[in-house]
Amino acid sequence: MTDDTQPVFLTAGAEHAGQRTDRFLADAIGTLSRSRVKALMEGGHVSRAGVPLREPSDPVRAGMCYEIRQPPAIPATPVAQAIPFVILHEDSDLIVLDKPAGLVVHPAPGNEDGTLVNALLAHCGDSLTGIGGERRPGIVHRLDKDTSGVMVVAKTERAHTALSAAFAARDIDRTYLALSWGILAPAAGSFEGAIGRDRRDRKRMSVVHHGGGKHALTHYRTLQTFHGAASYVECRLATGRTHQIRVHFSTAGHPLLGDPVYLRRIPAASRGLPDEARRAALDFPRQALHAARLGFVHPGTGESMLFETPPPDDFQTLLEKIA
Repeated sequence: MTDDTQPVFLTAGAEHAGQRTDRFLADAIGTLSRSRVKALMEGGHVSRAGVPLREPSDPVRAGMCYEIRQPPAIPATPVAQAIPFVILHEDSDLIVLDKPAGLVVHPAPGNEDGTLVNALLAHCGDSLTGIGGERRPGIVHRLDKDTSGVMVVAKTERAHTALSAAFAARDIDRTYLALSWGILAPAAGSFEGAIGRDRRDRKRMSVVHHGGGKHALTHYRTLQTFHGAASYVECRLATGRTHQIRVHFSTAGHPLLGDPVYLRRIPAASRGLPDEARRAALDFPRQALHAARLGFVHPGTGESMLFETPPPDDFQTLLEKIA
C-alpha cells in the first residue's frame, strides 16, 4: 500500500480465531510493529465490524472484518537542518551513512539541534513514512559524538522493527578500529565484563562486578604496534553497550588515545614514543575510535549488505605521526 493513511481492511479466517487482535493485525499487515498496532487500537483507529476496538488482547473472531486507519504521521519535534554527511547507500527502507566525528546522533539537553537526526530530517523529507506515528528517522544504534564511522538508520516502521530486532539478537557484523595505549597481551583475545553506570560518576560507564550491569563482550586483534607504546587494534562487538570498547580497554589498562572520559592521566606508555609522536598522541582531541565495518540483512529484500569505510583524515594523520 503506497499511502499509509488509507484504511486497511482485513477479514479473519478460521485459523486466526482466538489470537490476540494486535498480534493478528501486525502479522497480517506486515509493515507495522505489534506495539504500533496496540497504540493505534488504544487511540481508537481500529474497528471490528464498524465498532471501535480498543483492547489489544481481545481474541480474534473468525469471519469478522477489521479496519485499521493509520493517522498521518505528525512532524517530528526536531527541526530539519541541512547538515552535510556522507551517504553510502539509501533506499526506501533505510539509509547507511559515514558519520563524521563531532556530530551528535540525537538531540539531547545541551545538543538540542545540529545533530544527525536534524540532518536526516532535512535530507530524507517525505521519504520518512512515519515510525511510531511520528515522521522521524529510526535510530537503531548510536555512535558517540566523537566516534566516526558507519551507521544504518531506518526510514520506515518495518525497517526500524527488523533492524532493532537484529541488533538485539546480535545478528549484526560490527567492526571498529582503535588506537590504544600500551601493547595488548595476548595480541588477540577478548574482553568480557558487565557494563553499567559508574556509581561515582554518572557520566561514565564502568565494568560492574556485583550485579546491575549488562553482559558485554569485545573481541580484539592487534594490527600494528608503535614503539612498544601504542597499538592499532581491530575490535568486533559481540554486544553493544554504551562506551563498550572504551570501557573494556581502559579497564584492561589500555585506554584509547585521546579519550576525554576514560583517559584521566598521561599514560606511562607514552614515554616510549619519540617526542613528536608523543605530542601528537597526547594532543589528539577525541577518542581514536572508528566504526569501520557494518553488515546486516536488509529488512525489505533479505539481501546481505556490508559497508566499510577507512578512518577519517585526523585518525590517519595520527597513525602516520606515531608510526
